[in-house]
Amino acid sequence: MALATRTARTPSLIGSVWRSTVGKKAVMAVTGLIMLAYLVAHMMGNLKVFFGAGEFNHYGHWIRTVGEPFLHREWFLWGARAALSVSVVLHGVAAYQLSRRDLAARPAKYAHKRPRASYATRTMRWGGVILGLFIVWHVLDLTTLTVNPNAEEGRPYENLVASFDRWYVSAFYIAAMLALGLHVRHGFWSAAQTLGAGSPRRDRVLKLLANGLAALLTCGFIAVPVGVLTGVVS
Repeated sequence: MALATRTARTPSLIGSVWRSTVGKKAVMAVTGLIMLAYLVAHMMGNLKVFFGAGEFNHYGHWIRTVGEPFLHREWFLWGARAALSVSVVLHGVAAYQLSRRDLAARPAKYAHKRPRASYATRTMRWGGVILGLFIVWHVLDLTTLTVNPNAEEGRPYENLVASFDRWYVSAFYIAAMLALGLHVRHGFWSAAQTLGAGSPRRDRVLKLLANGLAALLTCGFIAVPVGVLTGVVS
C-alpha cells in the first residue's frame, strides 16, 4: 500500500516538464515553430488569389481532398486545424503562466531603471491578445462564414474578396498582420535560443532569418487585402 501511494504521487515526466519554467519555454518554442510552419503555408496559399478565381477556388477544393482516398474528405484539414488549435492553446497558456511567474518573482519595482526593451519585446503580450482576437474573427469570417454577409459556401475566392472589400475588415487584418510580424520576429529568436540553436557564430544569421521571416509574412499577408482594396483582386 505504501509503495502504491508513493508511486501515485510520483509526478509524470510530462507534468514535470510543464510545471518547470524551462519546460514552458520549450512548449512555447515548439508550438511557435508549428504555427510558423502553418503561417508560411497559409500565406503561400493566400497568394494564389492573385492568379484568379479559378486558381484560388481549385486550391480551396484541393486542400479539402488532401489524402484521398486513404483519408475521408476534409480529414486532413480537420486534423491540421486540431493540431493548430492545440498549439495555439498551449502557446497562450504557457505565455500567460510564464508572465504571471515572472511578475510573482519580482513584486517590488526595480530601484534602478532597467535598459529599454525592444519594441517587439514590449508588445509581445498585447500583440498576442490582438492575434487571438483576430483568429476568432478570421474563423468566423472565412471559415464558418458567420460574419461575412456576402459569403457563399464553396466559393473561397469570392468570399475573400467580399470580406476584404469592407475597409474596416481590411484595416483590422492589416493591423493584426503588423502585430504578427513583431511577434514572429521576437518569437523566432526566442525559440532558437530556447532550443539551443543560438551561439556567437549563429546569432547574426538567426537574427537575419527572424527579420526576414517577419517581413516576408507581414508583406505576404498584407498584399491580399491591399490587392482587394486597390482593385487588383476583384
